[in-house]
Amino acid sequence: MFYKKEFKDVVNELGSNLGGLSEVEIKTRLEKYGYNELDEKGKTPTWKLFVDSFKDPLVIILLIAALVQVFLGERFESAIIFTVLILNSVLGVIQTRKAEGSLASLKQLSVPNAKVMRNNKKITIPSRELVPGDIVILEAGDYVPADGRIMEAQTFKVVEGMLTGESEPILKHEEKIDKEVPLGDQKNMVFSGSMVVYGRAMYIVTECGMKTEVGKIANLLENAENKQTPLQHKLDDFGKKLGVGIVILAAIIFGVQVFRGAQLIDSFMFAIAIAVAAIPEALSSIVTIVLAVGTNIMAKKQAVIRKLPAVETLGSTSVICTDKTGTLTQNKMTVVNSYMYGIKEGILDENISGKEVALDNMANQEWDLSLASILCNDSDVTNEGVEIGDPTEVALINYADKNNLDYKKLREKYSRLNELPLIVIENLCLL
Repeated sequence: MFYKKEFKDVVNELGSNLGGLSEVEIKTRLEKYGYNELDEKGKTPTWKLFVDSFKDPLVIILLIAALVQVFLGERFESAIIFTVLILNSVLGVIQTRKAEGSLASLKQLSVPNAKVMRNNKKITIPSRELVPGDIVILEAGDYVPADGRIMEAQTFKVVEGMLTGESEPILKHEEKIDKEVPLGDQKNMVFSGSMVVYGRAMYIVTECGMKTEVGKIANLLENAENKQTPLQHKLDDFGKKLGVGIVILAAIIFGVQVFRGAQLIDSFMFAIAIAVAAIPEALSSIVTIVLAVGTNIMAKKQAVIRKLPAVETLGSTSVICTDKTGTLTQNKMTVVNSYMYGIKEGILDENISGKEVALDNMANQEWDLSLASILCNDSDVTNEGVEIGDPTEVALINYADKNNLDYKKLREKYSRLNELPLIVIENLCLL
């Protein structure tokens, strides 16, 4: 429980120091702990995916019927059945591989670099090379590369929604916590994958790779048993019942034909023909194509579906119970309107005595409000449109942009002389 200890004790326990680890120590720890990355199970071979697609009861019946027809010399009909089944399997394998490729790309994008102290120097390294005991420096816009205990924090806020479900930034500090608290209340700790939205901090890495909180979740996902979707259950049940019914029907027809004096080979061929005709050969293909279309539609909306039947599972959902607004919306704050003191809906507010506000001065006051929201602000929006900083401050920057104000030029023109954090102001108000 590193959050219950003073950060100096954590540094000593991990055999580190404020100047960072030496090259020899880093090499030793890499050999001991491995790289700071999530273990991933090997991909299922393509041939296995192809073979697994033939395990459906209806497909098995069709294969048996096609093989019997080949044996009896009816090659054209059997060729059609084989072609349909092979195309169905190829389509499923291609879609699965495309989904896996998309997931790999997303995972690659989520691996950032890390700014660390090593050999008394501040350097940038790939986050996978971090080891327990490393001293990491975080600033607004950075992703936390590994779990750790905060050593120094200055108005430091982090979003940990992927662990706690809460979209609001959490204010962190370096003080130890004496009592037992859940992960969401460990405010002197940072966790891999969370994003810094405000302030700066320095922390010491305590866990890496699969031992981080995200790694524990990944381990649960890797070891989770695959369960069939409602559609798979229905198709399997339908296939079994249809298969049994077709076999019984074919046996009855074969018996009737023999009883009527027909030759055995002709009776058998007639029964096989009835069985093949009764099986909906295109059912599997139609289901696969419909699910593939649904998967592509979801992909266009930035939702990657790993397995085709999952689309049907989403479609069969009738009730969603949630209290996480950020999960259902863009999780983005926006300034809709602004109100100036002394003005009410564009008209002079007569209830405010001793305050004269000219209506023709409204535009100037609107400009002053935007200017204040830019200068008293630490957020930023990159050229690529990536928003960095506190959500409220980002909203104010976007509001100023709508008013045709270039916040970067204004910040260069009006340099910041001093900074009084909102937390300090709140404390002064309480006094």
